[in-house]
Amino acid sequence: MVAALFVIDVQNDFTEGGALGVDGGAAVAAGITDYLRANPDRYDVVIASRDWHDADNSNGGHFATDAEPNFVDTWPVHCVAGTPGADYHAALDTSLVNVHVRKGQGVPAYSIFEGTTDDGETVPALLTRLGIDTVDVAGIATDYCVLASALDAAGSGRDVSVLTGLVAGVAPDSSAAALATMAETGIALVSSDA
Repeated sequence: MVAALFVIDVQNDFTEGGALGVDGGAAVAAGITDYLRANPDRYDVVIASRDWHDADNSNGGHFATDAEPNFVDTWPVHCVAGTPGADYHAALDTSLVNVHVRKGQGVPAYSIFEGTTDDGETVPALLTRLGIDTVDVAGIATDYCVLASALDAAGSGRDVSVLTGLVAGVAPDSSAAALATMAETGIALVSSDA
């Protein structure tokens, strides 16, 4: 088995105090760091994604520019490329990350599969090249980008687990629904202690 960990959008704007901060975001950042340090040989590659939105447009309607955000399809301005809000949270030790992925460059993008590496490689191509057949998922937010990334990973034919102690969501109800959806599609929900 060749295993990858997806670290989804552990960014300042998605943690407490950010433009779209979720409760528990900073704890997820620290928890992922602790988990990787405690399990240095568990993954063949650690792949971290970041929203990396354009500053000068609505990013395909993703940013609410003409009306209030509905927090489903439209959002406040967040994770603008090159700003502190788009940076990884300081509690995430990025020296433990092997590959960095940017997504949402001018368009809405929730799944890591919609991004590209710093070298311009797509995530599906990267996973195929590395022979990845098992993916664990951690990060923010359970009910949006974690959900989309996990579903795409499962849809690509890989064995997928979500580390339930290392995710944080926008809202309790939608996070619970997201976890239920993942479980129904065969994604394993596992403790990060496992």
